[in-house]
Amino acid sequence: MIQTNWYVITGGPGCGKTTSIDLLAARGYKTTIEHARHYIDSRRQHGFTIEEIRKNQEEFQMAVLEMQIDEESNLDPTEKVFLDRALPDALAYYRFLNLPPNQKLLDAMKIFAYKKIFILDLLPIVHDYARREDQKAQGRIHELIYDVYSSLKFEVERVPVLPPQERVDFILSHL
Repeated sequence: MIQTNWYVITGGPGCGKTTSIDLLAARGYKTTIEHARHYIDSRRQHGFTIEEIRKNQEEFQMAVLEMQIDEESNLDPTEKVFLDRALPDALAYYRFLNLPPNQKLLDAMKIFAYKKIFILDLLPIVHDYARREDQKAQGRIHELIYDVYSSLKFEVERVPVLPPQERVDFILSHL
């Protein structure tokens, strides 16, 4: 496994990952995007509805996984980067959806070791065009994400609910 200088910002849907990532980017840190939302946005630009995009969950998860693999493969392992989710998140979603993890995911998860995982405590879920999970699903996905990263022996830090700038300060003070 290649040890990286990458920090993962993760948690259940709607916990403030992207807000935290955007604030880190505004402070000059290198960050990545969330691939599920990017995939949804790109498919919508081609005329697909959310229902059509999410109809085949296995296909959806595979497309997001391929984007994540491609991105992580092109990052410099020595550079400090904050990732909006990472490969192990895919395993949590596969488990949530009762999908068998494919070999591509399992192989990809053996390549990189993350410096630290920041799991943001949940906020009340706010639905939008891409986020459709209810509170129960949000909590279950959050648990699965924690379980996956913990089982992989990465250092996990829980980030409490704080105002957005204070959350980022918390993350930066716990690198």
